Amino acid sequence: MEHPDFILKCYNKQELAQMYFPDLSVRASVNKLRRWMRKCKPLMEEILATDFHPKTKAFSVREVRLITYYLGKPGDL
Repeated sequence: MEHPDFILKCYNKQELAQMYFPDLSVRASVNKLRRWMRKCKPLMEEILATDFHPKTKAFSVREVRLITYYLGKPGDL
């Protein structure tokens, strides 16, 4: 599913993960997004330099910007 109207804003982790992987369950999509993020070393280096904490329930605008920069926007996969 494409998201041509993707807006750069704060997203709940579940919401963003479902945008990337709409065919998976919420839990599976969050786990897959987490795995993709961990595998992208430049993303993790930059995101850890922010106030990112893996236990938070949402991504900040800055974190979403980094995620979409390195992984592409939802629907671009």
